[in-house]
Amino acid sequence: MRRDDICLYLGPADRAQLQALLADRNTPRKVVWRAEIVLATADGCGTNEIMRRADTSKPTVWRWQERYFDEGVDGLRRDKTRPSRVPPLPRETRLKVITKTVQETPANATHWSRALMAEAVGISPSSVGRIWAEAGLKPHLTRGFKVSNDPMFEEKVTEIVGLYLDPPERAVVLCVDEKSQIQALDRTQPGLPLKKGRAATMTHDYKRHGTTTLFAALDVKSGMVIGECLPRHRAKEFVRFLRRIDRAVLKPRAVHLVLDNYATHKTPEVKAWLGKHPRFKLHFTPTSASWMNLVERFFAEITARRIRRGSYTSVDDLEAAIYDYLGKHNAKPKPFHWTKTAEDILTRERRALDKLDEIRKK
Repeated sequence: MRRDDICLYLGPADRAQLQALLADRNTPRKVVWRAEIVLATADGCGTNEIMRRADTSKPTVWRWQERYFDEGVDGLRRDKTRPSRVPPLPRETRLKVITKTVQETPANATHWSRALMAEAVGISPSSVGRIWAEAGLKPHLTRGFKVSNDPMFEEKVTEIVGLYLDPPERAVVLCVDEKSQIQALDRTQPGLPLKKGRAATMTHDYKRHGTTTLFAALDVKSGMVIGECLPRHRAKEFVRFLRRIDRAVLKPRAVHLVLDNYATHKTPEVKAWLGKHPRFKLHFTPTSASWMNLVERFFAEITARRIRRGSYTSVDDLEAAIYDYLGKHNAKPKPFHWTKTAEDILTRERRALDKLDEIRKK
């Protein structure tokens, strides 16, 4: 490669990359003429000829020749960063935006938008967006939470986490719950399939064809699920499902059930059945802490993967889809691994309660 008194060799690999840039229709025009400059120089063209071919000035030819000398082909693909001509916002302005965002609300809205904050502070909406991004603030988002007021929260958390992290020997730990009111919805019109540049479509309206309830027991160790669809979720159906579990788990292994505080799980009928089956022991999650029941994670998966986007002409059709999913899941089960210790959970709970107390006192 030659430029006046400078000679460099353009290797075959670099030449192939540069020619590929010229052949690719998606290559930006500015990268194309940079590649043309380097190739023309390698072919022995003089500066004037290169200027004519690339339709650019002599300093530009020299600049990109030197860039190639220093950085190779990768240097031609990017532009040098230049300092912004817009001066940075004063630190006081940035702090004012952050303070107003976390401590105040606008007069006519529940939360700040970029436009509202820009009007209040006297800067551009894009500047507000940059300040929020750098500070990690997202005023348009909220997250739901509920701190448990269960007086036995510590004992229940310690007990259930102990079952997850250190299960008893010669026992089965099952997370049990019901996913009730699963609707058999049939779309009023067929949707369009997925294609390039367009998501799959489905109508917003639907026909209801009844509901079913999925009773499920997730084996914490193996990830397998005992499941049964029943029309309702009363104590009668719950006892029926307990019998199903009793048949599925080999005797005399102990059975530990993790359950929420739904009234159906505590009826006299259920207690009477448990009295006749002493190998069953129930462990109730704290109130407002159903997230501790791992079967909820399974319910989230079956909803997202099989139920939500399905179209069903009858309850039988819906139940067939659920049983099909259960069969495929149990053919290759994967357990959900619990990682939080009881102390981690209790520490966060205490911190949340302390924060709520501070807010109430203000």
